[in-house]
Amino acid sequence: MRRLSKRKTLSLVKELDAFPKVPESYVQTSASGGTVSLLAFSAMAILAVLEFFVYRDTWMKYEYEVDKDYSSKMRINIDITVAMKCQHVGADILDLAETMITSDGLLYEPVIFELSPQQRLWHKTLQVIQNSLGDQHSLQDVLYKTVLKGVPMALPPRVHGHVYVNKVAGNFHITVGKPIHHPRGHAHIVSFISYETYNFSHRIDLLSFGEEVPGVIHPLDGTQKTTKNNNQLFQYFITVVPTKLHTYKVSADTHQFSVTERERVIDHAAGSHGVAGIFVKYDSSSLMVTVREQHMPFWKFLVRLCGIVGGVFSTTGMLHGFVGFCFDVICCRFSLGVNKPRELAQESEQNDDHVVPLLAVEEEAVASG
Repeated sequence: MRRLSKRKTLSLVKELDAFPKVPESYVQTSASGGTVSLLAFSAMAILAVLEFFVYRDTWMKYEYEVDKDYSSKMRINIDITVAMKCQHVGADILDLAETMITSDGLLYEPVIFELSPQQRLWHKTLQVIQNSLGDQHSLQDVLYKTVLKGVPMALPPRVHGHVYVNKVAGNFHITVGKPIHHPRGHAHIVSFISYETYNFSHRIDLLSFGEEVPGVIHPLDGTQKTTKNNNQLFQYFITVVPTKLHTYKVSADTHQFSVTERERVIDHAAGSHGVAGIFVKYDSSSLMVTVREQHMPFWKFLVRLCGIVGGVFSTTGMLHGFVGFCFDVICCRFSLGVNKPRELAQESEQNDDHVVPLLAVEEEAVASG
């Protein structure tokens, strides 16, 4: 009984086979078929390898929403080099919401404005990256994923540190004299500083908002401004966008920003008023961006791989059949064109041989009659 049931099962499975089978006697091997098979398998192997690299690659997805977190503090990371002595400059931040003055967390390091050859190489590399980012924004996605930073060649800190401010518009500035705090405003002590020592040529090694993420290049990193005028004003107008970054290597709450630059000479006689120095005016956007690194699902990779195998098989089969058909047509016409005159000539000769005797017979019959 068991054997009978097994036989019935096997026969049922054979009957359910929907794929047509070609008898072996109908299959004919050829050099062209073997060549096409080798090309097909090679194409499938190459495309499968390329598809595997696509599967391993990732991309960044951007999502936008309204930023509802107004109570938290925003961190500002600063590393700026000024071509003046540390005791002659002062940096602070004025928060427009609460008229708050703060300079806690900022340190002053006495350094030389000129760079060493290694530092100059790093600074030039940073400027090249900035130019590339301006031309092709997708390069930022690569920096997000790699999480690399050239720390060995990074510049030593000057006026550097970080401060926490409210997420509202504010003004960070570096000008002559140390800041002093009083209830009615803020001021800088400039009485004992000579006007000839003013020089606000500067280099921004780092200016960012939020948590510092390795690998992220900010718009003002590597910016260098030089001037020979003692009374020069440099202004940077910044719009900050809160950003949540989630990659396979790091997750952080950082900020992106766009910047507009302006500089002018302070000349009260000509109507150009103001204070010489470096002023960074920032404002926070109401939108928040979430950046996520995504990966192709494994099932999608399998579907694409099956599509490659089936597509190559079908395409090469159709091409091989079409080329064979064209080859057969051309060969048949060529053979007909070569053989047809000979056959016609032979037929005409045979007809001539038959006609001549008939005419001769007719002539003999007339003569005898």
